[in-house]
Amino acid sequence: MGEMRKSGLPYLVDVSDTPAAAQAPPAPAPPPPARRGAARTVALTVLVLALVVAVFASLAVGSKSVALGDVFAALGGSREGDAVVVRDLRVPRTVLGLLVGLALGAAGAVAQDITRNPLGDPGLIGVSAGAAFAVAAGIGLFSLTHSYQYIWFAFLGGALAGLLAYTVGGTGYGGATPAKLALAGAAVTLFLGSFTSALVLLDVNTLDQYRSWAVGSLAGRNADLGPQLAPFVIAGLILALALSGRLNALALGDDLATTLGARVRTTRALGAVAVIVLTGAAVAAAGPVTFVGLVVPHLVRAFTGPDARWLIPCSALGGGVLLLAADVIGRVVARPGELEAGVVTAVIGAPFLAVMVKRGKLREHTR
Repeated sequence: MGEMRKSGLPYLVDVSDTPAAAQAPPAPAPPPPARRGAARTVALTVLVLALVVAVFASLAVGSKSVALGDVFAALGGSREGDAVVVRDLRVPRTVLGLLVGLALGAAGAVAQDITRNPLGDPGLIGVSAGAAFAVAAGIGLFSLTHSYQYIWFAFLGGALAGLLAYTVGGTGYGGATPAKLALAGAAVTLFLGSFTSALVLLDVNTLDQYRSWAVGSLAGRNADLGPQLAPFVIAGLILALALSGRLNALALGDDLATTLGARVRTTRALGAVAVIVLTGAAVAAAGPVTFVGLVVPHLVRAFTGPDARWLIPCSALGGGVLLLAADVIGRVVARPGELEAGVVTAVIGAPFLAVMVKRGKLREHTR
């Protein structure tokens, strides 16, 4: 460095001789493929087992606990004793919670991939806000009373909000970049949120009905809602899984993905469709349950890595585990009443988000 100063080049510094460079740790090597594959297999196995445990806990635990033997008897067709409670009340609720959790977990993973944003979830691109606004409008203007009626309004509102965010984010140079999509989604969310508040505050009946839905709960839903919801969730999951290979290319960056032959705009648009379908179905059934689509993909990614072919199905399973567990916790902590699942997921998700911020985890995802 002293020779450089003598040569008349005072602004050139040999950074290799600086203490910072000497003390900088080498970049961590990626795990071997065999180790990563084993971690993915273990993660998938653990999630499947956890989901089975969560399902049986949802069937057995409530304001009145039911022995597992009686649960199996109820599932086998018995109509005696507590079997009626299990078959008529808890089975439909568990099926609904499972479907909603699968949908939100997968939707969060896809949303984070198409936006390359660690805060990506269905609410990031305005889908949840659009669905909530449409349901509030349906309650206030068309006197909707059935959860199945909410589905179509939620789909319409979520689709229009997502289309609006995508259109706004896609204007200008570079098209729908992740940063522009996130900003456009935030603007759409705030815009529709103000109209939703106005709708529910102007009419007391709308407020009462909307409030019981918007808190995010699996309680009090019609027993037929799960089977009615299933086709939408299955279709959304199939589309998300079909896009997983394209999403891997998309995560490399738009320019490199285009160079590799990927259709960036088409992939991002189809990903948005998957998010809209999954979120619209989930929001219509259980209300805007928060943090499931944000927390689960982050936890799963630590074990599966960023490969969407593993991340999406594992996030779906994790979403089912989290929502069913939150529903069970809500039944236990407030006996003989219960705490809504949406409240429990918020209590779990908020500290998780704070920890992410503290550890500096909120950065754009790249592979």
